[in-house]
Amino acid sequence: MVTISTLPGTRDILPEEIGYWQYVEATAAKILGRAMYREIRSPIFENTSLFERGIGEATDVVSKEMYTFPDRSDRLVTLRPEGTAGVARAYLQNNLHSLGGVQRLWYSGPMFRYERPQAGRQRQFHQIGLELIGARDPRADVEVIALATDVLKFLGLKQLKLNINSIGDKNDRNLYREALINYFLSHKEDLDIDSQNRLLKNPLRILDSKNEKTKEINKNAPNILHFLGKESQKHFDEVQQLLTDLNINYQINPCLVRGLDYYTHTAFEIQSDNLGTQSTVCGGGRYDHLIEELGGTSTPAVGWAIGVERLIMLLKQIECSPQHNPDVYIVSKGKKAEAIGLYLAQKLRSEELIVELDMSGSNFGKQFKRADRSKASVCIVLGEEEAENNTLQVKWLHTKEQNSMTQVDLLNHITEFKKQINKYREVSSKLI
Repeated sequence: MVTISTLPGTRDILPEEIGYWQYVEATAAKILGRAMYREIRSPIFENTSLFERGIGEATDVVSKEMYTFPDRSDRLVTLRPEGTAGVARAYLQNNLHSLGGVQRLWYSGPMFRYERPQAGRQRQFHQIGLELIGARDPRADVEVIALATDVLKFLGLKQLKLNINSIGDKNDRNLYREALINYFLSHKEDLDIDSQNRLLKNPLRILDSKNEKTKEINKNAPNILHFLGKESQKHFDEVQQLLTDLNINYQINPCLVRGLDYYTHTAFEIQSDNLGTQSTVCGGGRYDHLIEELGGTSTPAVGWAIGVERLIMLLKQIECSPQHNPDVYIVSKGKKAEAIGLYLAQKLRSEELIVELDMSGSNFGKQFKRADRSKASVCIVLGEEEAENNTLQVKWLHTKEQNSMTQVDLLNHITEFKKQINKYREVSSKLI
């Protein structure tokens, strides 16, 4: 019989790794919540037209990478390739603009793109992102950049590089597009095949090419910053000044255009050299015309997304390992002792302790070995004698100290027991 396995570009996230995911998600929720961003959850699949209109039909995402299929009512449906378009649709459909002021929203979840699987890039991947909708002020651009920096630094990342650029407004971009087409036409034969195909449809994407020969051609391409109008330049200057005021270091990268059509003005990426060729861990920018393109009124917005898989790769490289160890490990042998062990586990869990109950039924020696591997603070031991006498043995795993007490005493003095565990953690961490 053939074993069924995951599809290419998908993977299981196993219990050994899930601690990283919970750590990242909890950190993002905590930091974004402090800045008054509220979580939003949009559907995993949407009408295909949402992405065609929002992202742009000429983009690689729409033309090559989307998972699109007709449903049973012959509606064309797409698994979401990114989060911003769905949030913008939700903002419109649910009249969030009627609440007044700006809307600060964040999301997390799986996205889908049919592309070549590689390290840090899967066909089902996950993002954490935020959108600040309703503010044209450059402070909004800098607030979201600062929050992305806060999240990454809080997670323990230090060697990060912020690249910023401005792609101006629609008029600036159209003038620049024409200049790019004229330039690349004179080098068409030397461009890679993908760039040749993009030349008339989406020439800005050529600037993001990874082909070495094309990258050399890009060095002499027209600079977007030379095409910015007065207002666009003013906006970009203010963004730079505000970043400087917050002591956030940055580099201007005129080739940074991002891959989606809805971007205007500020575009940015946060990179880490530790990730090699897949160096971008967070990317985003301003998109002042997306909501209007989807049928709403002109509404400025700015946001970003963090690739969770790439971020976790980075956390592993810097050996930032979130711990998920039990406070208490319970070993027991014998029917009555095992029943008492289950009872005590539930009681201690209700007191907010993390408790692992050994259910192997193996001898004490093997259970003690598992207790040591669990890195619990304390092991509670229940055998037939303890079960008959309503007692238990408390063994502190790092110091090997052991004492006996009644089961009633343990539960009556649970507050003191928790204090002992916290004290033990402090001492054992210093000894380690």
